[in-house]
Amino acid sequence: MDVDLLISWGATYKKYSKGEFVFYEGDEALFYFQVDQGQIKMTNINDMGREYVQGNFTAGQSFGEPPLFINERYPASAMAVEDTTVLRIRKETFLNILDEYPNIQKTFLALLARKVYSKASTAKAVMNHTPEERLLSFLDDYKKKHYTTGEKIEIPFTRQEIANFTGLRVETVIRTLSVMRTKKQVEIINRKLYI
Repeated sequence: MDVDLLISWGATYKKYSKGEFVFYEGDEALFYFQVDQGQIKMTNINDMGREYVQGNFTAGQSFGEPPLFINERYPASAMAVEDTTVLRIRKETFLNILDEYPNIQKTFLALLARKVYSKASTAKAVMNHTPEERLLSFLDDYKKKHYTTGEKIEIPFTRQEIANFTGLRVETVIRTLSVMRTKKQVEIINRKLYI
């Protein structure tokens, strides 16, 4: 959403240090959040300490908005991956903005539909695909979201982070990426992953 519009409606900036939580799973959804600079990840951690990353959000991207529309609590926690500045505005004000500007409301409808579609695709990949197919799906999805050219790009995640995104064990990710490298599906140069 346009930063100037948010500020004109009373949005404020809030800084989070690396590792600091914006909200926790189960907290009441009271604000609309949008990354100004830095990076936020939404994650679930199970009783055994295993992390599943729901999504990563960077400058200009909003996060945690679905519960605002249905009066539910946050289904995941949001944490700063690095020092991050976030714009936030109270839920009621955010909903008033959407009422006032139907074009923004349509944009959010498309955004939410895209998120639901992505979650359904991810769930299907996790349930039905081999580790290689899961990794290819994740890597292709990342490339589509962040780059428009067909050029080779560096994947900015560690093997552990990729495991957290795909629901695989880190050992499986390492082994599978090695196989994919042999098949020339990915490149690994100086321990950095490229697709």
